[in-house]
Amino acid sequence: MFGRRIVSSALVALTIGCASNASAAVIYNEASSGDFSGAGLTPTAVGALSPGSNQIFGSTGNVGGSDRDYFSLLVPAGYVLAAIIELPGTQSGNLSFMGLEGPQLTLPTNTATAAGLLGWLHYSPADINSNVLAHMSIPSMGSSGFTLPLHAGTYTFWVQDTTPGTFAYGFDLQVVPEPATAALVLLGLAASAMSSRRSVHKSKSGTTGG
Repeated sequence: MFGRRIVSSALVALTIGCASNASAAVIYNEASSGDFSGAGLTPTAVGALSPGSNQIFGSTGNVGGSDRDYFSLLVPAGYVLAAIIELPGTQSGNLSFMGLEGPQLTLPTNTATAAGLLGWLHYSPADINSNVLAHMSIPSMGSSGFTLPLHAGTYTFWVQDTTPGTFAYGFDLQVVPEPATAALVLLGLAASAMSSRRSVHKSKSGTTGG
């Protein structure tokens, strides 16, 4: 039991350390990389996320028509998406929306239901520095919901604000090792440590007996 507690504590430390020690990396910024796709079936491919911090910046709103942002990303095998932190500077009109689906986003823009989505939320500056992925995971208006953390796979995000004007947003997608993978590594280290301890003990016993 004591050994399990040590492994569990070490696993938590490893997971937190992985997310906090990795430097923040901007993986896409509309200001420098170009506008995100406006079509859910052909989202902008951001690529594979890296362990640690992955920051995305863009803007949305309604200026002569709705500016819908669609982008897809890959959570690599052996890792999970543990959190999406809304970053300082994120703005909102009357109704800022972010939805999440699989490789493509097939939900029509004029529907009153979220059927087909994994999750969604209305975000605002009140959510800055909070984990909005936790809110998105809760089933609502027909969305299926999901269990945290979000496991390896390709996901598409839809960001939109229907309010006249332009509103900036920023999100930090935090990736950590899959718990099972991290646990195996830790168990291997624990077994190695125990083996070394036994070797030292045998060596000392042999010396004393001589």
